Formats: sequence, structure tokens, C-alpha cells
Amino acid sequence: MEKLQYPNPQKIRKKWMDLNGKWLFKLDKVESANIAEPIKKEDFNLEITVPYSYMFKKSGIDMEEYFPVVWYYREFQLNKQENKSYILNFEAIDYRCDIWINNVFVYTHEGGHVPFEVDVTNQVSKNNKITIRVEDNNDTNQPIGKQSWKEENFLCWYTRTIGIWQNVWLEETGNTYITNFTMKPNIHASELMIDATINNNKNAFIEAKVSYNGQFITRMTSSFKNRRAKFSIDVSSNSPNFRLFYWHPTDPNLYDIELNIMDENDVLEDSIESYFGMRGIEAHEEKIYINDQAFYQKLILNQGYYPDAGLTGTTDEFLDDLAKIKEMGFNGVRIHQKIESHKLLYLCDKLGLCVWAEMPSIFEFSRMSNESMFKEIHPFVDKHINHPSVITYVVMNESWGVNEISHNEEEQNFVNALYYTVKSLDSTRLVIGNDGWEHTLTDVCTIHDYNTDESTFAASYENKERALKESPSLTSGRKTYCKGYENQRKPFIISEYGGLAYQEDNSKTSWGYGERIQSKDDVLLKIENLTKAVMKIEYCSGFCYTQLTDVEQEVNGLLDHNHDYKFDPKEIKAILESDRQYGFIFK
Repeated sequence: MEKLQYPNPQKIRKKWMDLNGKWLFKLDKVESANIAEPIKKEDFNLEITVPYSYMFKKSGIDMEEYFPVVWYYREFQLNKQENKSYILNFEAIDYRCDIWINNVFVYTHEGGHVPFEVDVTNQVSKNNKITIRVEDNNDTNQPIGKQSWKEENFLCWYTRTIGIWQNVWLEETGNTYITNFTMKPNIHASELMIDATINNNKNAFIEAKVSYNGQFITRMTSSFKNRRAKFSIDVSSNSPNFRLFYWHPTDPNLYDIELNIMDENDVLEDSIESYFGMRGIEAHEEKIYINDQAFYQKLILNQGYYPDAGLTGTTDEFLDDLAKIKEMGFNGVRIHQKIESHKLLYLCDKLGLCVWAEMPSIFEFSRMSNESMFKEIHPFVDKHINHPSVITYVVMNESWGVNEISHNEEEQNFVNALYYTVKSLDSTRLVIGNDGWEHTLTDVCTIHDYNTDESTFAASYENKERALKESPSLTSGRKTYCKGYENQRKPFIISEYGGLAYQEDNSKTSWGYGERIQSKDDVLLKIENLTKAVMKIEYCSGFCYTQLTDVEQEVNGLLDHNHDYKFDPKEIKAILESDRQYGFIFK
């Protein structure tokens, strides 16, 4: 997995500098507002390990008190070349940040979960310093996901994150370079549709070279008009059994692609190595299809928290978690209330795990929260759009932030606007407007049901019409659809269930769904009975079990806080494979 050497395996530029590691750090107790210039180096009194938030031990600070303003400072040297551009990349900074290079203000960014890049060509020199001011008040009007907006953790909301919490790096490229590109597969035409933009209006063209396992497939060139090139490539060949090497969880084939930007004199300006998968995803009434084959989803919910690190995981931790997910028999993962690392998404592509990508939630409905959601929705889609493993977008969850959606037309319109925005950016995937209950527009009808009595659970879904039009979940009591949206014919999925709390040491204070079961064997039996009850729902297209790991006060994971197994993975796999298996096995 050579691509894991790079911070973004899907957008590899060979000349880059890793800016993770030790930075100077300051907790701003004054909470200085409207800073016109960066604070001085001598004002920094701490050292932090980037990209960990200071609230967690791996940062090197691990302080419980929360400060809404923090500062970062780092120096680096650069062998700056003429006729080259330098792009500073941040995968995520929570929440609002101001950036100075060599005391020159260069950028402000707002949005705590999405990547952004800054062209710093005119500011960098041989000796450089970066100063960053970050502000995060954990306001319920901004997307905060599973971060507690209270002083303390509660229920399933956890320690706050502030500051840089994903990778930082600097790239060198030419004067003309790619700013964004999307790759959308059309398996029925054997085509890959490419839409690329560059940073200026100079005469340039793009060359795309496609290969599979080192074997050349095809090459295509296109010119730019208004900084944009849009074209399709026939990627079929005689090497596969049926024209294409399809991406599927049981056979996750990936093509390699090289994108080169040439100037009008055929001089190479920019070069990116990437990859793609030929995968289709569709919904027809009660079923979901991958590559025209019925696909029953067996997902696990992953909060994406790591020991002593909060939301920040390492490559080894990603690999370990995903290997365990597959070993337990799941075919996908719902990344819950978090936008994950480029590297984890690449590993899902490589290993064959379907992904539900989810926007972190707001918790208040207002003009401010409306605006803050739309600031992140476009880069949210941009981060996931080229990953074949991503089959579903979730834009809202359990009516969080739209608490009155069942009767409030403005809140319904807000969710519908987000749904349509995502569909306008990417019509190749399924989109869920409000996952769990009280649906408006959606491509999948989903229910969250934490009833732990398998007999009454099963009874709730015996009558399909009543389940879809009324309130089947005995734990939420919410209607499946908002009024006026009940007659949509969509695939149905139990997208959260289980959540059984179990820990070896019951003397510790912890939280989980339902009545606490004391015996490991009894918990495993309950998981089996509930899962089999879900799989017996004839019109159901899949499920998502809650959850992968214990997180802080929450102990309903199949793995513990250290991401070690609580249960024998073979027993979990036997449960999942006892029903709803699809597809031929060729030997």
C-alpha cells in the first residue's frame, strides 16, 4: 500500500513536505478578539504534537480545561524554486482559523471538519514561519457532531476537539495546477467522467492515463475552457471477464490514473497520481444494487475515536480497525458524525468496505446554523466523491438541529435543500436527508431502534405499511416520515440498532442503551437474537449495528476502549452470515 506514504492517497504529488509534528502552542486565556496581527514567538509557552487536539494525551498537553482560542507556531525551511507554486494543505481545523505566513495574513477558514488548501507561493521563502489562530466556542449553531456542547460529557456526546486534528502538509507544483477534480464512473457505458479545474486561465490541457495493475488501458487529452475541462474516457478492455474490473466489497478492484497538466508548449506543469473504482449504486423500491446486483448491507457504526487521541487516528489504527470489521463479517461502515481521514477512506476503497459518509450535526435551527452547514456541505462532498467505497451520504441525523421537523416546514425545507445540494454535486450515490426517523426527501428509508427485546422488536416490523407510515420504534416513538412524505417507495434499512452496553469491570460509571446485561455470553446471545430479528424483516435491505468501539463514557462497542475484541470475532461473523448472503463464489 505504497499510497499510504502520502497524506492524501487519492491526490498524490511527489514533491511535498510533512508539517505534522512539534509546533509551539498557546492557550489564549484572554480570548483576544479581532486580532490584526499574529502574536510573537516568545509569547508561546507550550509545545504540541500536531495533529492532535490539546484535550487529548497524545498532543503532549492533555489539559481538561477548555479554552476557546488557541495559537500554533512553526518554522520550516524551503528550497523555493522559480516558476513553482506552493500549496499549504489542512485536512481539518476545528473550527475557525486565521493563518499568517511570515507575518503576512493569507487566509481565514471556517468549518471544523473539511479539508482546505491555501496557495502561499507569494508568501514563502527560504526560512518560513506559520502562525495560526483557532477559535472554537463549540456553538450549537455550528456542526459539532459528537462533541459535547456542555461543560461535561453526557450520554453519547464526548470530549470537545479544538484546533488542528488532521494532517498538515505543503506541496510543490507548477504555475498552473489542478485545484479540484471529480471522477464519476458509469459502468453501463464503461466510462469514467472527469471534471477538472485549474487555478488560472492560461492555455493548458489535461492528459489522463489509465492503467490497471501496471497494465496500460487508455489515454485521453482535453483542453480547458474557463479553467475547466470536462470529458469522459472509455476504460473498457479485453483483460477483465466482462469488459471492466468492477469495484465490489467482495472484489474491490481499483484502476490507477495519472493526471498531467501541460502548458501550450507541452511543458509539464502539474502531475497527480490517483485511482478510481468502476462501481454503480442504485435503489429500486425495496432493494439496493451495487453493479446491478442486489446488495444487503451489514454495516457497523464507527464514531472514529482513538485511545488518548480523540478524533485523530493513525494509519496503523485505521488498518487494525478495518481488518477487525472485516474479520467480524461486516461489509461496510457508517462513519458517524465525523468526516474521516483521506487515508481511512483509501483503505476502505482498497480493502472493500462500503462507507456511509455523514455530515456532523448542528444542534440548533437558525439562520446561523443554516449558513454554517452550507459552508461545509460542498467540501464534504468533494472529499468523498472520488472514493468508490462511499455509497451513501447522510446529511442530517435523528432530527438533531431540526427538532421540530415533523411540524416545521422551514426545517423540512432546510433538510430538503441539503439533500438537493448533495444530489446536485453528486447524483451517482444515495442520499439520506434525515437518518433515523421523520424523513422528508430521502433515497433510503431508515429507522433507529434500540429496543433490546427481540420479540417486540420483530413485532414492530411485521406490518410493513404500518411500520413505514407510523412509529415502529418503541425507543424513539418518532414517525418514520414527516406528513406529506409517507408515500415514497424507498429501500428500508435499520440504520441503528443494538447498542448493548458491556464492560468487564461493572464498577465503573458508564453509559449504554437498554438494561445492562452482566454476562458476556448473555450479551452475545442478545446480539444474535436482535440481529437475526432484523434479518428476518423481509422488506429490509440491511442494517447498521451500534457500534464498533467503546468511546469514553459509552461502552456499547464490540471492541473496548483500546480497540481490542470484547467478543470472539468468529462468533460475531457466524451471526452475520447466518442469513442474507448474496452472490456466487468462484473458486
